[in-house]
Amino acid sequence: MARKRRPEEHENHERWLVSYADFITLLFAFFVVMYAVSSVNEGKYKVLSNSLTNAFSNTTGKTGGQPIAVMQGAPPIPPRPIGKPDKLTDQKKSDEKKIEQRQKMKSMAGDIMEALQPLVAQGKVRLLETSRGVTIEINDSILFPAGQAKLQPASISAMLAIAQVLATSDFPITIEGHTDNVPIATPQFPSNWELSAMRATTVLRLFNDGGVAAERLTAIGYGETRPLETNMTPEGKARNRRVSILIDSNRPEEPTEIPEGRVGNASPVTP
Repeated sequence: MARKRRPEEHENHERWLVSYADFITLLFAFFVVMYAVSSVNEGKYKVLSNSLTNAFSNTTGKTGGQPIAVMQGAPPIPPRPIGKPDKLTDQKKSDEKKIEQRQKMKSMAGDIMEALQPLVAQGKVRLLETSRGVTIEINDSILFPAGQAKLQPASISAMLAIAQVLATSDFPITIEGHTDNVPIATPQFPSNWELSAMRATTVLRLFNDGGVAAERLTAIGYGETRPLETNMTPEGKARNRRVSILIDSNRPEEPTEIPEGRVGNASPVTP
């Protein structure tokens, strides 16, 4: 059986018209875009161009400074301060000074404890560190006879040893007198207030005689108002009868007078 012959395909000589039409369309679109770009407002284009140029070229004038974008018609934006090195330096110096003072104070307290080592071993003297400084607590049984404010002869040398250590520093010294709750009523001491205040003053005068400047010394009598332990036992009462020597790290500041107009805002009441 004879094979059937396939019909011959004729070549399309007009295919170039499709490519030509696509090219013409793209060319038309290109000219439309170019026309649209050329019709942009020239003033706005200059503003945008100047802003971009300034943003990438202007700096603060300092090495490592932040760039400043200057917009036309608007005031320049000042740079944001990164920090205040002066205040940071002052704070660091203040902290270092406090640490140095605290170490100096501890060293001085250690010298006092070494001088009073026998009394420390007996539990008659204690060293305490507080937020204000260093406190040395001395049981009054080694300082004063019962109900009196005159130092015992054996305690004078110990107090003078403390005074010699304190005289080499410039820290303020506060001497506090404390009693138990047993009332006292004598012509010299009508109450525990007078007894505690006189004991503190007696130690103060001895420190001043030992070389501690008078302007650094303060004496306070608290009486029975600040007990360390209960007054219900003999041991507690003995613990509460004490003299505390506070080596203060906070030096007094210079006072500042308040103007008369700033004292009170209340208006006078008319009858």
